[in-house]
Amino acid sequence: MTLNLMPNFEDPDAVYQMIVDAHRTFDAPQSAAFNARLVLILANHIGDAKIIASALESARTGQDES
Repeated sequence: MTLNLMPNFEDPDAVYQMIVDAHRTFDAPQSAAFNARLVLILANHIGDAKIIASALESARTGQDES
């Protein structure tokens, strides 16, 4: 399996808004901790270290296409 970097949401704007709304009551440290927890939850869901490594590299380099 390879990392899918193509749009994969039925409604990407709604997903983005959910993420933004989830941060509304947090200060900066709480928001960072929330993001860390969310990343770990989603990484656990993926469950493939190679895919996670690829996602980390894509995020680090700003890559948005496969």
